[in-house]
Amino acid sequence: MTGLPGFGRFSEPALLILISLASGPKHGYAMQDDIAAVGGTRPGPGTLYGAIGRLEELGFIEALPEVERRKPYGITQAGRDALAAELARMRSMASTGLSRLGRVALS
Repeated sequence: MTGLPGFGRFSEPALLILISLASGPKHGYAMQDDIAAVGGTRPGPGTLYGAIGRLEELGFIEALPEVERRKPYGITQAGRDALAAELARMRSMASTGLSRLGRVALS
């Protein structure tokens, strides 16, 4: 499976979670902080853990052993592949849109 199909309202949080975990394992609160820094908005716990559940079900992320009562998650190879596919799709779409606006396309 490539990309993030079927995530509905969780597609942006799922994408941001995968981006966050691409730099290394994190627990929920650390993901919220990282996502706020990267995406400009901090997902609420319901949104975050809803997307985490879906990503786990798909095998894109996995729960790691608890550290000081915190439950970290890590990205799997399937998650890395899905993230790469989604980012490539987004890059292509952005490049086409910028080109149609007469602006410099992404390389």
